[in-house]
Amino acid sequence: MQTVDDFEDVQQSYRDFARNEVELSACFSRWAAAVAEDPEIVALLATLPPGKRQPNLVFAAARWNGSGTGPYDDLRTTLLSRWQAVRDSVLARSTQTNEVGRCAALIPLLAHLPQPLALLEVGASAGLCLFPDRYSYRYSNGAALDPADGVSPVVLPCEISGSVPVPQRLPEIAWRRGIDLSPLNTANEDSMAWLEALVWPEHEDRRLRLAAAISMARQNPPTLVAGDLIETVGDVAATAPSNATLVVFHSAVLAYLPKPVRESWVELAMALPGHWISNEAPNVLASVSATAPCAPPPGPQFALALDGQCVGWAHGHGRSLLWC
Repeated sequence: MQTVDDFEDVQQSYRDFARNEVELSACFSRWAAAVAEDPEIVALLATLPPGKRQPNLVFAAARWNGSGTGPYDDLRTTLLSRWQAVRDSVLARSTQTNEVGRCAALIPLLAHLPQPLALLEVGASAGLCLFPDRYSYRYSNGAALDPADGVSPVVLPCEISGSVPVPQRLPEIAWRRGIDLSPLNTANEDSMAWLEALVWPEHEDRRLRLAAAISMARQNPPTLVAGDLIETVGDVAATAPSNATLVVFHSAVLAYLPKPVRESWVELAMALPGHWISNEAPNVLASVSATAPCAPPPGPQFALALDGQCVGWAHGHGRSLLWC
């Protein structure tokens, strides 16, 4: 049953989203601000389970069910006239954004670990971030990294500051696996269309490289394991080859887990053999963010950390990297 607390929680979360994400999407920020002041819409959203109320999921579901990306009235009309369909989409799907741009922030860490690597991503979605060695990179200091066979169809630009240890070559990856509660198959057109729907309206560059990354992954699909990260990671990690450095990593995943589970994950990740790379919002792993030697720049930043020690701040979509 909907409560006053549910109503107020929805209002506050949408106000926070509108304020925090205005630089990423003027459309979504405008929508969220309007939702927060619309009692009829807030009451609808408050009927959703708490973990299904996040604005980016609701907005993607609304677009999936016919909403345009114009004025708030478009969104409001869709939510009111097609609420059951939107609700069904929200309950059936999740925000499994597979942003390959984040690989640009991971490369400086991955390339400086003992090679070759055994990559294990938790919260892998369709596994597109398991191929950092198959993408091209263009860093703002002039460094250009390409796979051995030439420029990749996926080119990732990144504005860097500080002493970022940009490598001279891409990492060598001998083994790659992904874990997700509901892995997405790149051959499934419906699942890939949903990934595209999750890309925010103004981000055409992200849409194009998502399509290119999906096309590449279809040629050599990643191995993905369905399961809970706490229960599954140990067994999957144990299958990694002994002659490769195990690297367990995740980006923008732990925010969707309750705080006690995040704390359990930190203990587990630190105990695994090999290395642990996390790339999460500052408040998600506060103990890790607190180790940062420098303050984050303005905007949506993730704390990039190796083995629990923050080494820098990465833009949420990998567009920039500040090394501390």
